[in-house]
Amino acid sequence: MMEILLPLLGFLIGTVASMVGVGGGVFIVPLLTLLYEFSPSEAVGTSLATIIFTSLASTANYSRQKRIYYKTGLILALTTVPGAFLGAYLTSIIEERLLGLIFGLFIFFIALRMIFKLSFSRTKQSHTGKGGHSESSLFESRRKISSGVALSFFGGLSSGLLGIGGGSLLVPIMVLAMKMPMHITVATSMFTMIFTSTSGVVQHFRQGNISFMYVILLVLGTIFGAQLGAYTSKKISGGNLRTIFGIVLVIVSIRMILKYV
Repeated sequence: MMEILLPLLGFLIGTVASMVGVGGGVFIVPLLTLLYEFSPSEAVGTSLATIIFTSLASTANYSRQKRIYYKTGLILALTTVPGAFLGAYLTSIIEERLLGLIFGLFIFFIALRMIFKLSFSRTKQSHTGKGGHSESSLFESRRKISSGVALSFFGGLSSGLLGIGGGSLLVPIMVLAMKMPMHITVATSMFTMIFTSTSGVVQHFRQGNISFMYVILLVLGTIFGAQLGAYTSKKISGGNLRTIFGIVLVIVSIRMILKYV
């Protein structure tokens, strides 16, 4: 009977996820495990399958807004995809508690970095999300691209392992390591997540970890929520988006830590 709430819950999750550039798995996984008694592996697989559609819906809207760095997103996917494959495989062999605690603490640190940098580095770019930045200027710095590609592997790893789209790590990587504007980062993260989530789903499907009925019910809400989130994000300054994202990460990290202590 509780299943009838899934489209509504999916709508709310899709709105927040699309607005800050994450897939929504940080909400979907605990929702399925706590309210619907899914095993962790089933919740992760079902979450990733849902995120594919959330990412597609968000990307369609962000594409119309011309906010996606497609070349950057595809290059980052070169490492997020194998990372997601590995993460999905590790769900069957590694101790979940240890990895969950490590991930929770790491995300908490990233959240503080995002909020701290926002407070003490309020530049014109952080407010407007522009500051003369372009994708071509990004590729002029080999260090930014190489560090982004190297670190994105861990975004993919967290995606396949924990059932998130990978945006919880991709967004900080693009903002802090690659110095991308927040509005561009959010949109590019959703684009990259299409490939990251799909690769994780392939492995989880082989392991029988996906409940397609729950995927359909969640997607009925997330695809519409993703449209609202993408529309709303362009009305919010880059600085405020960073604040919202930092708060979301704090919630995620606390949830992860409490779950595994």
